[in-house]
Amino acid sequence: MLIASSLAMVAPFVWQIITSLQTLTSVTHIPPDPLPEGQWDNYHQVFGLLPFGHQFLNTVLMALGRTLGQVLLCPMAAYAFARLRFPGRKVLFGLFLSVLMVPPQLFIIPQYQIMADLGWLNTLQALVLPGMFSAFGVFLLRQFFLGLPRELEEAARLDGAGPWRVYWSIMLPLARPGLVALAVLVLLWSWNDLFWPLVVNTAPDKMTLSAGLASLQGQFQTNYPVLMAGSLLASLPVIAVFVFLQRQFIQGIAQSGVKG
Repeated sequence: MLIASSLAMVAPFVWQIITSLQTLTSVTHIPPDPLPEGQWDNYHQVFGLLPFGHQFLNTVLMALGRTLGQVLLCPMAAYAFARLRFPGRKVLFGLFLSVLMVPPQLFIIPQYQIMADLGWLNTLQALVLPGMFSAFGVFLLRQFFLGLPRELEEAARLDGAGPWRVYWSIMLPLARPGLVALAVLVLLWSWNDLFWPLVVNTAPDKMTLSAGLASLQGQFQTNYPVLMAGSLLASLPVIAVFVFLQRQFIQGIAQSGVKG
């Protein structure tokens, strides 16, 4: 069972590599040829059809900006909802959760209008700013903070620490697995985000890799080997990040959501 599940996970990547090394004739032939043909020129065509370097840099900056924003902002709101007592706390948190029930496509038009009014179309800040905070990140980290022992906070208060000191010096370092889990999730989501970058940035050198690769799909015919070559190049960085941080990611997910 474990071997079968592992093969099911690896098979799409293997097929992607094989397709990226074939010709369009081999890919569209029925039945398809399961062997690579060594068409390394497909990777060269990716750089010729797209400003790959600019789009890669835009994607990296967008993903890092969103990730940094959520790692800084979401823990503050999450700690407030988990530990601080203030009027309307449960109602306000319920409003935060209600955002998760709304399809994100409904926010596209107002967000686009805001970016247009600010003159930020075809800019990096238009890609980063709307994704620097999320209700999901607040919910995930709130559940993590609820799982931490209150005795640590009480001991810090007895030593004279204020709320900010308790949060910054005691609770935030203990929430490191949850922060890593959130960072990986946001990074993957930002790297694969297609709809918003495709709407807000239309200049090829201002697009992200996901939007740029989408432009390779023609109306009547698509060069699938070139598209797979570009997709493979675009997916390698996030695969490396996940492999490097998978232990912390799994630990953070396992330790969050243990209390309601």
